[in-house]
This record gives sequence, C-alpha cells and structure tokens, in this order.
Amino acid sequence: MTLNLYNTLTRRKAVFSPLFPDFVGLYTCGPTVYNFAHIGNLRTFIFEDVLKRVLTYNGFAVKHVMNITDVGHLTGDRDMGEDKLEKGARREGKSAWEIASFYTRAFRQDIAHLNIIEPSVWCRATETIADQIALIRILEEKGYTYRTRDGLYFDTARFKDYTKLSHQNLEALQEGARVERNPEKRNMTDFALWKFSPPGVQRQMEWDSPWGVGFPGWHIECSAMSMKYLGDHLDIHCGGADHVDVHHTNEIAQSEAATGKPFFNFWMHGALLNIAGGKKMAKSDENFLTLETTFLKKGINPLAYRYAAFQTHYRKPMEYSEESVAAAQNGLRHLYNQVRSLKTAPTAAGGGLPADFQAKFCEAINDDLNMPRVMAVVQELLKSSLSDAEKLAGILDFDRVLGLGLASLDQDDALPEALRKLVDQREAARAARNWALSDQLRDEIQAMGYVVQDSRDGMQVIKP
Repeated sequence: MTLNLYNTLTRRKAVFSPLFPDFVGLYTCGPTVYNFAHIGNLRTFIFEDVLKRVLTYNGFAVKHVMNITDVGHLTGDRDMGEDKLEKGARREGKSAWEIASFYTRAFRQDIAHLNIIEPSVWCRATETIADQIALIRILEEKGYTYRTRDGLYFDTARFKDYTKLSHQNLEALQEGARVERNPEKRNMTDFALWKFSPPGVQRQMEWDSPWGVGFPGWHIECSAMSMKYLGDHLDIHCGGADHVDVHHTNEIAQSEAATGKPFFNFWMHGALLNIAGGKKMAKSDENFLTLETTFLKKGINPLAYRYAAFQTHYRKPMEYSEESVAAAQNGLRHLYNQVRSLKTAPTAAGGGLPADFQAKFCEAINDDLNMPRVMAVVQELLKSSLSDAEKLAGILDFDRVLGLGLASLDQDDALPEALRKLVDQREAARAARNWALSDQLRDEIQAMGYVVQDSRDGMQVIKP
C-alpha cells in the first residue's frame, strides 16, 4: 500500500517516495527556547511524531533532525525588534544561556509527557555558527546579499521562485503590520542572514564574522543544520502552518540559491490551534496555555491531549476548550478500560493480527495521516466480533502509530471481577432501558469507590 502525503509545495497529495530506498531524511522545526511551548506548538510536534511513526510503520528507516533555536529569532515578523532570548533573559533576570537551557529541558519534558519520540539529532543554533557563516559566504560569493547598517540581507528579487511555497501575491503584501519599516531593505521580503550587534551594546550572544560582530538571522540556521546532518537526504521538512509565508519560504530561497538544487521534496505543515471562538493561540497575544497548567496541574493525563489531537486532521484548525479536554480525557479513559479488559480476558493470549482491520488501519494512516479515520477504525475493531486475542493484537499493533502507551498499561489496574460483573449487568440494563435497575447498579459500583460516567459513547467506570 502506498503512502500519500499532502505537499504544501505542490498543494496536492502525492505518493511519497524517498530520495534513497527505504531511508527518509526528516527535518522538523524545533522550539524557540525563550519560554514554555504552548499546546498549539505541541499540536504540531504531535503531528510530526505521527508522521515519523507512520514512516516507520511503513518500513522506512528515519533520520529525524530537530533544531533548537537559541539565538536569532527576533520579535518582529521581518527581522525587526529584539532577539527573543535576550528579551527572555531580561524578563527573568537570567542569562540568555540559562534561559535557553531551562526552556530546552522544559520542552523535552513536554514531549516525553506526550510520548513523542525524540529526534535522532538535536542541534542548537549556537552550536552551528560556523556552518551558518560558511553558508552565508556562499550566498555572498554568488551575489545574493547586500549590506545595511543593521546587517547582511538576502536579496529576494534575485531568487526567481521566491513565492513557490507560499503562493503570496507580493504586490499585495504590506511590510510588517506589527513592526516598523526598514528603509534600507531593497525589497520588503528581503531577510537578514547576519545581524550586527547594536553600536555600543554588548549582547550576551554574539560572534565574530567576516561582516562584523553579531549573530545569525533566524532562517539561516535551519538551512545550515539540515544540510549538515541530512546531506542529500532532504526528503520531508515539517513545521507549523504559520511558518509557510516567511520562515520556510526564506529557507527555500537561501538554500536553493546556495546549492542550485531543490531543497526538500515534501513540505508538510500542521494547522493552528485556536482558543474556543476562533482566536489563534500565540505567546505574543498572552493567551497561550501550557501542558503543565492545562493538564498536569489539574491531574489530567497529558496523553489526553494527544488523543484530542487525533480527533482533527492535522491540516485543519483545531479548537481548544474545557469541554474538548473533558471529552478527550473521557475518551482516553474509555480506551484504556477497553484495553485493560482485553488484557485480563482468559482468551487474550496468542492472537494474530486481524488482516482486514490492519488493511483499514494502513489505508487510513497512509491517506495523509488521517487520524480521525484511524480512531474510527480503532473503535470498530474493539466493537467487532473478533476474539479478545485478535482485538488485543490489533490494538497493540496500531499503538505503534497512536503512541498512547497501550502496551504498558498496568493490568493490575483492570476492573476487579466482581466490579466487572456489575458493569456488564448495568450495560445490559441500559440496553434494555431498565433505568431503575441501571440506577441501582450505578450506586453499587460507586459504593465500591469508582466513578460512573454516562455519555453518548457509553458508560465509563473510572478509578478516581
């Protein structure tokens, strides 16, 4: 079965085929470590984790490179404003290096909570300054750069296909709605390759360069890192949809100008997470929610957020609300209870993988990571007439992509036999619409220290 993925570059789904047989080079834009990642950021990392798991499920070996942006990402949309790391350092009374280290650790904790597989290679912008300078030198030698008072810039007018990823109408663009105009730029889309330290100011993060003391622009790091660690294995580049118009467009321009070759074959982007009502979640708007405040401090399993992300296709905007979190929490608990029941069933051992359901599962994941359809296949499997052993074999195989930790569920947490009987009796009473008996059985179950939750998806019995 072929793997079809949506390519932002061509604006259509296409059969994915790597540049080299059975090996995929995957680059995903990592965090800018000046603050905690918000759950909108984490939605993108969940999508990328699913992509990597699907590639692996299809038999590919994956080399995954993720950058840590610890310098050069400015607060303005187009290279104006101040460096976010320096700003974070002032905010918290720490050094920029301490800020980067702290929020890198926090990010790694977040992805561990979400069962996201770590990349094959972590790379920091500050560890590849020489590589970035070398790449800028190539661009300079080829005539793509010019100098202003505040830095060395890439001349986008020299690159013929600048808008091939974004499909922007350059004539309609107005530079920097949120930042002041830079009168020295030749074109409003030109971007900084190297920024100079302001006169009379010593930054915490600055380096010597052929052009003067300063620091790299945000975009150059991803080009330098992907070429350094992936070489010619430039198969898939991922990130959030908000990176299309500027960051990834600039990556393509500078990389292809330097090498004369196509950069990445596939570009994949996850849609934004909105607060209920449609407002984009963003740190700049001070409306961002973290995994810690939204899930962990409330005693909610953070994998409920992973489960919630599967209810919406990665290319469609997802809406966050208290109700959606509660629904995801209940859905995950229900799934866990179903799997625990299978694990403790007398006939659970020795089941083969059901071929028809595996085919449905593969069809869904290989249709551009269609996780809503995958979750429907999961429930169809669990409600089917297959044996407990086949169901268990199927769901544990599917969890190689789901990443919900189903294989490690503690069987000791399964419902005791006496409670299981009451649950079965109550489900039968509900099916027969015997509400009096259903209420009586509910009270007996809750007297044993469990919580009963009734919803459109059925009854769930939860250990508080």
